[in-house]
Amino acid sequence: MLSRRHFLATPALALAAPAGNKIDLSRISAISDEIANDLDGAIAFAHQYGMKWLELRDVARGSNEGHFVSKDEAYLKAAARKIHDAGLRVSFFDTPYFKSTLPGSEPVFRRPESAEAREKRVARDQQQFDNRHRLIETGLRKAQILGVDQIRIFSFLRTAEPEKHFSQIADIIGDLAKIAEREKVHLLIENENACNAVTCAEMATLLKMIPSKYVGINWDAQNGGDFKEEPHPHGYSLLPKDRLRNVQIKGRSLLDYPQKLDWKAIFASLERDGYRGQVGLETHIFGPQLIEHSHTCLRTLKQMLS
Repeated sequence: MLSRRHFLATPALALAAPAGNKIDLSRISAISDEIANDLDGAIAFAHQYGMKWLELRDVARGSNEGHFVSKDEAYLKAAARKIHDAGLRVSFFDTPYFKSTLPGSEPVFRRPESAEAREKRVARDQQQFDNRHRLIETGLRKAQILGVDQIRIFSFLRTAEPEKHFSQIADIIGDLAKIAEREKVHLLIENENACNAVTCAEMATLLKMIPSKYVGINWDAQNGGDFKEEPHPHGYSLLPKDRLRNVQIKGRSLLDYPQKLDWKAIFASLERDGYRGQVGLETHIFGPQLIEHSHTCLRTLKQMLS
């Protein structure tokens, strides 16, 4: 039988960093549905490159299987056993919570939204918000089954003046953090560019309003760059390093694209500042060559970190 104690006795961060805190291949993870079509394929991908970790989001790429968080406990226990028996661990649980409308706000979208679509969105998002405590409890319980002590959340859909809503967002997340603390699972806010906290400056401002140590950051360096931020060194310098618990790396920031970043320098800064988590690949170069691009990214990372 699987148990919470079995998996969380040695939490992800405790196992993450080798001696000297060097970021090497043992700390590279990847979102399973971007490296393969299903979990079996993701495990094979990880074994091919000597990886120790997977991030979990959607069950299967390009299918109607849905998100891992939508699956019942029996399904998740079987998945957890498969991952464990393969010699892997789950570094991060990418739940979709709060990439939704903040009550009383009006998001800004790149494309016009019809009246009918808006009505459906508002109703759907209000229902999610009203059920937020149950949702978080569900996500935390399922994370425990998967043996991971941190889940992703968002800062609600971006408005024209995001920081005007930071106090409200901080109150909401701070309230949910009480549940997270009880369950010893962290809520990591991702700096998603469709949401209110995107740049490092915005993340730092929001985190100051949420004192709970059970609320941290899932940092995607490329997202801030999409908002004309210099992700490193300037943006990174603003982040509260003690709240940084997961880092995601997009393929375009690693390969030869206009968004390419100096990941060697970023890794050096993370090592210097005592970062002890994983770096999760989110290839995000969509199309028929997504998995091929994921292989290219891992080969690039392996060479960079060797």
